[in-house]
Amino acid sequence: MPEEVRRAAEILERRHAISLLWASIAGATRFNEFRQAVGGVAPRTLSERLRDLEDAGLLERTIVPASPPYPEYRLTDAGRRLAAVVRTLG
Repeated sequence: MPEEVRRAAEILERRHAISLLWASIAGATRFNEFRQAVGGVAPRTLSERLRDLEDAGLLERTIVPASPPYPEYRLTDAGRRLAAVVRTLG
């Protein structure tokens, strides 16, 4: 199996990962938007999954310089390519 396919499968097998990608495709960018979209996920788990997707290069985290500052998450190019697969699953 190609390394890229194995790594993608490892990420997507994690609980809530596909749901978070789906939420991002639908326009979620902020923590509470993801939390509302996925529903029933503990904040700690949500933080871990968002970090996993960021570490995998599927989401990009940026800090919005507001008062107080807050993070936003957006699909990267790799995330958009994988989003096509997730849409197909839908």
